[in-house]
Amino acid sequence: MATRGDLRLQAWVLAIGAGLMAAKFLAWYLTHSNAILSDALESIVNVVAGVFALYSLFLAAKPRDREHPYGHGKVEFISAGAEGSLVAIAGGIIIARAVQALLAGHEVHASNEGILLVVGAGGANLLMGLVLRGRGRRSHSLTLEASGIHLMSDAWSTGAMLVGLLLVRFTGRMWLDGAFALGFGVFIIVQGLRMVRRSVGGIMDETDMAVADGLVRVLEEHRVPTWIDVHNFRVITFGRTLHIDCHVTLPYYWTLEQSHDAIAAIDHLLNEKGGRDTELFIHMDPCVEASCSICQLADCPVRRRPFVQRVPWTLDTALQNKKHDAV
Repeated sequence: MATRGDLRLQAWVLAIGAGLMAAKFLAWYLTHSNAILSDALESIVNVVAGVFALYSLFLAAKPRDREHPYGHGKVEFISAGAEGSLVAIAGGIIIARAVQALLAGHEVHASNEGILLVVGAGGANLLMGLVLRGRGRRSHSLTLEASGIHLMSDAWSTGAMLVGLLLVRFTGRMWLDGAFALGFGVFIIVQGLRMVRRSVGGIMDETDMAVADGLVRVLEEHRVPTWIDVHNFRVITFGRTLHIDCHVTLPYYWTLEQSHDAIAAIDHLLNEKGGRDTELFIHMDPCVEASCSICQLADCPVRRRPFVQRVPWTLDTALQNKKHDAV
């Protein structure tokens, strides 16, 4: 769930982004640089994406309700996908304008005022991008992280445009401005497609293998003998909340209360050590004769087979949809 701090941060970034967009258009007016115009046009995308990101965070902050029992966190994937699409489209437009300028022999005026405006705007975007990306990663907000990456790519691209302007100024070769605009366009298309790819994966409930691996490691490090086996381990991300369902094998002769306490302990462990809010749906499996070969319960009163080996809980073993044994 998004916090009020996230909303305030995105609102400030949106306001500053609008100011930077105006500064870039002023820089284009002073320099007539196609590269700077491309950068300014891409800033329009920044502002539009910022508005959508702010609304998405507002929705994500709403608590779960009857129609949305898993909350509203999925909207963050939609926000990141929309932002990535806008970025990729802007990159295509920039490439088209750069090609047109190269063919037409567009003239550039690299004024000191224009260059200073570009430097200031690029520096501000870099700072905001770092802040947003860091906040997004700490709070597991894809919306904030995507906005931060977008602004950082804008900053690096502005740096490339600045190099192009300086080369034009010192060499007099006007085609360099269009060439750098072409490179800028390709760069932001790649960034946009990466955002889209990640958002589509989230909407399709694609498992984040790094996150799943970390959770399985937590279980392995804190496992107890009565947790005989874990399998069919699945992780789905709903915004900042992880939804996990898995099968846990427990002694078949336990009471319902004992089994419930074991499941509650696993729930508490993953919420405490997993690094983010986690909701678990655990299917309890009773142990069978084949489970004896991997069961480490030394004083089991109904053991039918000797213990053979301990099965380490890794991502590979936990993802398997079957009970494990020593065979």
